[in-house]
Amino acid sequence: MFRSLLVALHFLTRLPLPEREISLEEVGRAAWAFPAVGILIGGLLAIAGWLLGHLFPPLLIAALVLALWVAVTGALHLDGFADCCDALLAARPPEVRLEILRDTHVGAFGVVGAAMLLLVKFAALDACISAGKWAVLLLAPSLGRWAMVYTMARYPSARSTGMGQAVKGPVGGRSLGGATLLLLPMLIVGPPEVLLSSALAWLFTLLFARWVLRRIPGFTGDVYGALCELVEATVLLAWAGMGG
Repeated sequence: MFRSLLVALHFLTRLPLPEREISLEEVGRAAWAFPAVGILIGGLLAIAGWLLGHLFPPLLIAALVLALWVAVTGALHLDGFADCCDALLAARPPEVRLEILRDTHVGAFGVVGAAMLLLVKFAALDACISAGKWAVLLLAPSLGRWAMVYTMARYPSARSTGMGQAVKGPVGGRSLGGATLLLLPMLIVGPPEVLLSSALAWLFTLLFARWVLRRIPGFTGDVYGALCELVEATVLLAWAGMGG
């Protein structure tokens, strides 16, 4: 169990961990632990936000917490989101979209999309912090990573090779079940916002998957990353809307 968590932390974060070689197949076997990584990231963000609260107003805290959020993940998922904006929003046939996803350069759609996403997350985060809803920092990253496991287990890969396919390979129903169990304590003991925003995150995941499959024949590593970012934003928006 601890080994899987360590593998997932190595893959999903840029935290200072002991150096070790991990294969993408190992990452796939550790996919069930992805939500736990999200909870750890959220805990780090919440502690940082609490400490910053002794120095700065909510607006600045939101900006600094979001910057830390991006730094802790190494912008891994944000990069995937930008690539997906370039590929999936372009009026191109599926095979060309897949080629665009392979391109390491970011185009206009990617730059604008990433900027808009960060702006939305920043504004929603400010609203949540101002309302004292710190628990959202635990839920949003964990649901975003659960959504990745869900789509790995339920939907096909767009390619027979590549990082996304290599990680997806070992992921199945058991991985999804383990990932879901990690979220159950929050769903059971958390405030009503937890259950509602979790349902919205699942619904968004289903709709996003349908949208993706109309554009390319399956998921890639970039698409998994984009989904994580968008689910995080969905949860933040839901909690901001219920801020009271």
